[in-house]
Amino acid sequence: MSNALPYVVKQDHIALHSPTRLPNASHFLWNNQMMLHVNCRGFATGQFMQPEPAKYAHGPALSATTFMQPEHHYYAHHPGRFFYLKDEDTKQTYSLPFEPMRKQPDKFEFKVYSHQLIWTIEVLEVVIEICLTLATNDAAELWQVSLKNISDSPKRLSLYPYFSIGYMSWMNQGADFNQSLNAVVAHSVTPYQKVAQYYQQNQFKDKTALIAAQPPCSWTTHANGFEGLGGLNNPDALQQSCLANSPSCYEPPIAVLQYRLQLEPKASKQYQFVFAPAKDEQEIEQLKNRYLNNGFDQHLADYQHYLARGQGSLAIKTADSQFNQIINQWLPRQVFYHGDVNRLSTDPQTRNYLQDALGMCYVDANISRQAFVTALSQQHRNGAMPDGILLHKDACLKYINQVPHTDHNVWLPICLRAYFNETADYALLRQTVPFSDDEQTISVFDHIELALDYLISKRDHRGLSYIEQGDWCDPMNMVGHKGKGVSTWLTLASAYALQQWASICDDIGLDVQAKQHREQARQLNHAVNQHCWDGHWYNRGFTDDGRAFGSASDAQGEIFLNPQSWALLANTADTDKQTKLLSAIKHKLHTPYGAMMLAPSFTHMHEDIGRVTQKYPGTAENGAVYNHASAFYAYGLCKIGEYQAAFDQLSLMLPNLADAEVRDQLPNFIPNYYRGAYHQIPSHAGRSSQLFNTGTVAWVYRCLIEEIIGLSGHKGDLVVAPHLPKQWQYIQLTRHFAGAQFDVTIKQAQVKEGQITLDGQRINTNRITNIVPGQRYQLEVIQPKLDSHPCAQAPMTSAETC
Repeated sequence: MSNALPYVVKQDHIALHSPTRLPNASHFLWNNQMMLHVNCRGFATGQFMQPEPAKYAHGPALSATTFMQPEHHYYAHHPGRFFYLKDEDTKQTYSLPFEPMRKQPDKFEFKVYSHQLIWTIEVLEVVIEICLTLATNDAAELWQVSLKNISDSPKRLSLYPYFSIGYMSWMNQGADFNQSLNAVVAHSVTPYQKVAQYYQQNQFKDKTALIAAQPPCSWTTHANGFEGLGGLNNPDALQQSCLANSPSCYEPPIAVLQYRLQLEPKASKQYQFVFAPAKDEQEIEQLKNRYLNNGFDQHLADYQHYLARGQGSLAIKTADSQFNQIINQWLPRQVFYHGDVNRLSTDPQTRNYLQDALGMCYVDANISRQAFVTALSQQHRNGAMPDGILLHKDACLKYINQVPHTDHNVWLPICLRAYFNETADYALLRQTVPFSDDEQTISVFDHIELALDYLISKRDHRGLSYIEQGDWCDPMNMVGHKGKGVSTWLTLASAYALQQWASICDDIGLDVQAKQHREQARQLNHAVNQHCWDGHWYNRGFTDDGRAFGSASDAQGEIFLNPQSWALLANTADTDKQTKLLSAIKHKLHTPYGAMMLAPSFTHMHEDIGRVTQKYPGTAENGAVYNHASAFYAYGLCKIGEYQAAFDQLSLMLPNLADAEVRDQLPNFIPNYYRGAYHQIPSHAGRSSQLFNTGTVAWVYRCLIEEIIGLSGHKGDLVVAPHLPKQWQYIQLTRHFAGAQFDVTIKQAQVKEGQITLDGQRINTNRITNIVPGQRYQLEVIQPKLDSHPCAQAPMTSAETC
């Protein structure tokens, strides 16, 4: 193992210097039409919307339609974007950036920016720079390849862009070169059986085009002819002077072009390409004119400007440059991705849609507002929220959204609390919104009241919430499918939701309603303490047959993280129970990569729990370090004053240099999980899922802003209550709030009480009022060190504290 760092964090990007040390290191780009996930070796997974997600580059065999999967596996013929390079004098060949020939280059650099990917590779005394970005408003990849001869002798070279297209359709597929478009155009017909499907699909973009700015000297679309006996690792076609100019006729096509060039010493040459789906040749011509007749740099700048909309409301400066970059660049970028395109789904799960809107409160609260209205307009008249939110007129509920889950109502008041903190837009509560199954319109306030009434009604004789075929944990699908099983977590989450709604009622002066909802939450907490406390932690629930699970009597799935975390959030556990459950989490769930979702992981099917027990031990919900659950845990720790422990848990979610080759991921996004089963399968623990779709990021961002840094909103005021960890004795930051900018310094000192200075004047309250939009404020805060006085473990919530 090399002693060199596996990657380097620069000011605005991350640079990886080996294609093999972190072989799955990757990045994702998106716009409102598409998403592209590319790894450092050249493999790529792309999809676009029409209106459902569709592929324009496929695998070699027809695959079933599915959503994005964790721990995506790559293979020789996996879709990719490669460039073969041949020295015409020596006949040496390489593939760039690394696959599929897998020859080590003399130098390799993979640079990840918010808006582009750049590979810089040196082979055959030639420096090749490959740049990838996306169009801003079209489903189109934009590529630029530059070659520079760094030797003292002329170079005769051939460059072969190779873009896999794959098995498009069993009905009709093929490809040819269109000289007038200067493009390889692959065509297909999306398979269908029913006549009605023809009319639904006849506007599909069933063509895939590789469009070039410069005419090639030869081309081929015939995969078998290109590979010959050598395969992709050593294609026969590269041994010939020219490609075969062969079309594909009902064969899985490829797009390969050849450019023969002579480079004098120190001379360079540049090529540009567009790779995109299209409806017809007319659209391909439009793409060509739009992106290849104008400057590549301008399109790059346009896309950068688009992503800059997700800049976020916080910028920090600590002694840790990598942490700074994650919080300032990558975390809000990922939050924005979720809220901007809803994970490129036309029916996002309701819980995901609402929590993604929670994150957007700190990026673009207008999007959050609309999301809440959209979600509530699909509520049923009986108060139930649907399992998915339909975002297109032709969309329908698919996959997991066809399975009844019981938690969707919970997220409404929880996510709205964050929205009101950030905006004080209580006028939203008066807006009238219809139902999905009733023409009557009622206020947002009444919609939430109805949703909470529905939650309260769905309980058993003990006062515990029914689980049906799953709560937040989708694959816990057989606990209550007979109608009797209950969820400890959902009962706790309902209590917390009621408490959050009560606090909103307080804000708008509805004391009676606030008192009523707190009493309902108290009853739920009482039921959990009476029936679900297992002696040292809370169980996960009771099955249809009345068996408690997630308890000390279970050999597998003995303890679950979520009930413990939400017992902290809902103030369910008294001091004695808090001490016991925190000790249990520490000894049974903590790992060097974060807290596992459950332990020990299940190794075989438990028919009274369900599909979660069939998942591979340590993956996803079956005992992974599931970062969404870890974020709940960190937030719960904040709510009981354990800020240092919370920060430590948040830090473990972030990819880092110390164990980069275990996680196999760059620090450019938080994955949905790292492998768990730490004590059962330690050899694989910590490995990243590489899946960037996760509700984690909204909670991490909120936790950092409102709890750790402690600059949260309330009724239009900025509440200053920092709880810096020991790692941050001093930080600088910029916080955007209420249309104003706050330039903030926070430091820890041996003082008895916090001190706040606003624009040079000491103030005796921690609430900044009468904030003027457009104003820039200077804020200096001194936080007592955690060990400086008896109240140090408690939140600094008012000037009167201690």
